[in-house]
Amino acid sequence: MHLPLRYDNYSFPVNVVPELTGHVIAFSARLATSPLIRRKGSLSIITATASADGIPVNLAWFHMPYIRNRLHKGEQYVFRGKLLRNRYGYSMDQAMVFSSDEYDRMAGSLWPVYRLSEGITTGKLRTAIADAFTDLVPDEDFIPDILRDKYGLGDRLECLKSMHFPKDHESLIPARRRLVFEEFLLFILAVRALKTENKASANGYVIRDNSDADRLIQSLPYELTGAQRRVLDDIRRDTSGPLLMNRLIQGDVGSGKTIVAILSLISAAQNGYQGALMAPTEVLARQHFENISRMLREYSLPYRAVLLTGSMSAGEKRSVYEDIAAHGADIIVGTHALIQKGVTYDRLGLVVTDEQHRFGVRQRDTLSDKGGAPHVIVMSATPIPRTLAIILYGDLDISVIDELPAHRLPIKNCVVGQNYRARAYDFIRDQVRLGHQAYVICPKVEEGEEDEGENVVDYTDKLREALPPYIRVEYLHGRMKAAEKNLIMEEFLVNRIQVLVSTTVIEVGVDVPNATVMMIEDAERFGLAQLHQLRGRVGRGSSQSYCIFINGSGDPEKQQRLDVLNHSNDGFYIAGEDLKLRGPGDIFGLRQSGALSFALGDIFTDSRILSEAAEAADYVLAHKGSFPLLERKLDSYMSDSLDHLSL
Repeated sequence: MHLPLRYDNYSFPVNVVPELTGHVIAFSARLATSPLIRRKGSLSIITATASADGIPVNLAWFHMPYIRNRLHKGEQYVFRGKLLRNRYGYSMDQAMVFSSDEYDRMAGSLWPVYRLSEGITTGKLRTAIADAFTDLVPDEDFIPDILRDKYGLGDRLECLKSMHFPKDHESLIPARRRLVFEEFLLFILAVRALKTENKASANGYVIRDNSDADRLIQSLPYELTGAQRRVLDDIRRDTSGPLLMNRLIQGDVGSGKTIVAILSLISAAQNGYQGALMAPTEVLARQHFENISRMLREYSLPYRAVLLTGSMSAGEKRSVYEDIAAHGADIIVGTHALIQKGVTYDRLGLVVTDEQHRFGVRQRDTLSDKGGAPHVIVMSATPIPRTLAIILYGDLDISVIDELPAHRLPIKNCVVGQNYRARAYDFIRDQVRLGHQAYVICPKVEEGEEDEGENVVDYTDKLREALPPYIRVEYLHGRMKAAEKNLIMEEFLVNRIQVLVSTTVIEVGVDVPNATVMMIEDAERFGLAQLHQLRGRVGRGSSQSYCIFINGSGDPEKQQRLDVLNHSNDGFYIAGEDLKLRGPGDIFGLRQSGALSFALGDIFTDSRILSEAAEAADYVLAHKGSFPLLERKLDSYMSDSLDHLSL
């Protein structure tokens, strides 16, 4: 089940022609110059020129000094990478280099690309997986024949083989469909089970007195929107009623979900209960804590907030644990440290999870053991069409905040080609001169992860070279240690870093009101909904903000899809368009959102499979006890996988 991240299509070498600019190609060429190395600070750049049937192509490699030993003037090679073109002619950065014989053996085939651990190469992993299939004795399929026949699902083992060793692109589609179907089916059955369990739970924390929260609403420097008031009414109706609340608040980026959560936490405190707010990162948890503490002070509310994170010292944690256990703290803000072994709550009445985190079965049990079954609010900024949200969040009631606060300025957008990049750099420089900051998003971490698309490590060096030295440029990605990520985000928050080059790890991040520019490289490689999520990192202050989408492919069809973002800042409209515009051809071409982290499935691309899996789940539940293999698999899934799925 360690499935490929994607597949490299090693197409046959082609001629270098203008129509292929922006595309990943392979071309055969003679090396016309000896490779040269130059250094700029810690950056090493190897340059050379290749001649493809008399057409010069300028080649450059960053941080790859070893490539110099492989290249010899006058010899013939196959170079593979994204073809670029400017006024100086054709160029290719970070090209993969093959001898003609090497490339002949690979041409015309699909090669899986895996997530690798240190010391393990793709070749070793492929061999190990092939050996495992040779010795594997297949289990009986846990999806019953009646469902496999109805939905056209292939044999599980054969589908797994096709995913690892596909004959061609066509054979991947039914193989992937089978595995996505089973992933969705197990998830939907699990959330239906949770729905039944939660609906049967009595309300042990009745919250009726909301007078402190109401006084705060009257004192705020802005008015709540109608949507915020409507959702607050939903929460109050649930928490004062006979049954436990499990509610999803779905709101577009910047719609004001957090103030609704804070008001609810204050009401819980006023009624004598503790409330907890869990955030996905320490930096975001700290920002929430500081905002809540400031609000409690400014409006003279008699409640105390504390912060609990994994990086705190043992002594600091002990002190916070004592405060929580003795009810010296009313609102507890933190990361997953909130559900660690040492924490004992006193009448924990409300738990709010912010952004990507969703409580799994074991995590809910842990909280129940600590403080009795609390009310739960799950907040999500991922815009999902309601039909899909009902399936995905089957154990939660859904509220939607579908209005933006009146003071928010709409983000100005543009979708452009790579020839606009120099102007974009000038624009970023001008915004920094005005005191603002910028994000630049790249689709990958470093060279070698994939063969196309910009990567944050090399891109940061190129951007440092392009921008004035007084502009500090740093990078951020998911492979960095938590302490490193926290430090970078804290320095960006206080404007010690002016330009942050990042992967989509910042999709869920802190509010940086001073950031006014979001530039997304290779935007065509992402789904529209995820691009909208990334865009939501700017536009959080009073200054005008901008989003620049770079279409790295130059493909007019992809340009048309990206233009949807040019015409709307409404996340729910964009999510609906994303649903319409994706098709079977997209299944390996678009990155799904990190906030919807199914192992294989994507709710937009695979929306039809999701609907079929929901229909199949209804059938299974109507014939409970008839499918013992599936029920055993579901038990295993609920105790393991569901805890790690973030929605």
